[in-house]
Amino acid sequence: MNFRIPKASDRIEKGVPLKNILGPEAIECLAHNLSQVYADFDSHGFTEQALQDLEPIGIMDRGKRFAELMHRHLPKPYEAAIECILGSLTPPLEDTKDNGLEVFFYLPHITFIAEYGLNPEWIAGIDPFDISMKAQYELTKRFTAEFSIRPFLIEQQDRTLQQLTQWLDDPDPHVRRLCSEGTRPRLPWAKRIPAFIKDPTPALPILEALKDDTSLYVRRSVANHLGDIAKDHPDLVFQICENWLEDASKERKWLIRHALRHPPKKEHPQALELRKLAK
Repeated sequence: MNFRIPKASDRIEKGVPLKNILGPEAIECLAHNLSQVYADFDSHGFTEQALQDLEPIGIMDRGKRFAELMHRHLPKPYEAAIECILGSLTPPLEDTKDNGLEVFFYLPHITFIAEYGLNPEWIAGIDPFDISMKAQYELTKRFTAEFSIRPFLIEQQDRTLQQLTQWLDDPDPHVRRLCSEGTRPRLPWAKRIPAFIKDPTPALPILEALKDDTSLYVRRSVANHLGDIAKDHPDLVFQICENWLEDASKERKWLIRHALRHPPKKEHPQALELRKLAK
């Protein structure tokens, strides 16, 4: 089948709103792709409703609007809609860099999972967990499921952490990165995880497992996750970094410096010392 996503810039450009990525071309591509896998999909109705008063709406709200319209126009129950969504995907990303902004095309898809994957009203009495995890596993290879995994961590923490732990050895770096990025307590643009802000220790085994990952893409996420924790528990992060300095490779030393890049701006002596030791 001929699935497509809209072209977009390689990077955020000054004066060009990010919301434009989910504009008319994205709507047309979304309607086209879904109609390829669901013969009863009302492309005209979906497109007309998606375009209505679109201009003032930001990108995150556009993702939510399109997800609501997907729910309206795709089959019920939830698992049938997910099968259509998974059937409409373009191939996975082959690299972790230079993928451009066009991957934001899949923001409505992950928003669909976040909005409807835990709502009993839409799941016809079934347990949607495995269906939702399968969908996020596939979508994170094409965009990221770091936003959609968070409601599952909030409502089903142990179960979701168990699933993420099973993905730590996945051959795809996008999947491994999700394990760290999705569990960040204060992920930008995303719903915060209050339990991990209060006590980040449940996610620490994930960071331990990924600290020497072969992919910089993954290691940077681990560093950013530690940076999140340091905002609320700096002493914990200082202790982790001190432990990680033992027999540290140059890659791990970079991770430590990156994780501690914010506290030194406040001239925190322990952070400054650890960064010096990680040179």
